[in-house]
Amino acid sequence: VDKRYNETIIRNARRLERLAENILDVSRIKENKLKLYIEEFVLNDIIINAIDDVLISIADNKRTTIYNKTKILYNSREPIYIKADKDRISQVIYNILNNAIKFTEGGTILIDVQNNEDSVVVLVKDTGIGIAPEIQPKLYSKFVTDSCHGMGLGLYISKNIIEKHGGRVWAENNANGEKGATFGFSLPLTN
Repeated sequence: VDKRYNETIIRNARRLERLAENILDVSRIKENKLKLYIEEFVLNDIIINAIDDVLISIADNKRTTIYNKTKILYNSREPIYIKADKDRISQVIYNILNNAIKFTEGGTILIDVQNNEDSVVVLVKDTGIGIAPEIQPKLYSKFVTDSCHGMGLGLYISKNIIEKHGGRVWAENNANGEKGATFGFSLPLTN
């Protein structure tokens, strides 16, 4: 009983910490005080770490019974070096993945990275329930969610982080009768 009690305390402390960080970020964005610490790093490593973090978070929230059939697929190819804020880009990938997992029960989440001449594009494609038409236009706004998990701040914060880097974000339901949605963002490649 003590072990389960401790796990519950730790889990809720982590949740509160994430919530506090999100609220602070919203306030930083509002006051235009979101700072970026630019360094060069390998994007592939950040994606792999974000996958691990999301899987740990699921286990922490005891949602494993619901989501243990959900597969996350990522084929890491040659290393992609980018100059950006490593922690903030990690946060964006975590937020998008976490969002995909909420709506993809027993399906597949595919992460694809496209290295273009002047930008890098990260796509997270799921086979979930898709984006509800009424949510679509305000998906990246504050407090918009179609889920009982979270407050709908993750995508709003992610959009602001990417745009501060000079990139853009988008989301759309999959075409050609495919189930689910694809969330993407691009970052400029600075030489």
